[in-house]
Amino acid sequence: MGLGDLTNMFGKVQEMQSKMQQIQEDMASKVVEASSGGGMVTAKVNGKGDLVDIKIDTNAVDINDMEMLEDLIKAAVNAAMVKKNQMMQEELTKLTGGLNIPGMDQLGNMFK
Repeated sequence: MGLGDLTNMFGKVQEMQSKMQQIQEDMASKVVEASSGGGMVTAKVNGKGDLVDIKIDTNAVDINDMEMLEDLIKAAVNAAMVKKNQMMQEELTKLTGGLNIPGMDQLGNMFK
């Protein structure tokens, strides 16, 4: 491998780092939503994985069964996180042009 090849490879790595940073910034402004219990609990998560909103239908609140409400909240938040991760994976796939690059899944995990 010659010096020109190394310079070219380094340039491509820098370009990919720049694109990854842009994806991270773009993802921060995107929000996904998921619900559980037939819409009794709805959670919204941004691309950084922050819970930005949660709505609980009053019908989901039963003082005698708080465990069910807790489970609905966890299910809605977890489903929103799955959607966020899928959205990130789609963006990474666009970046790599669908190529399976070893270690790219770990780059995606940096944003989870």
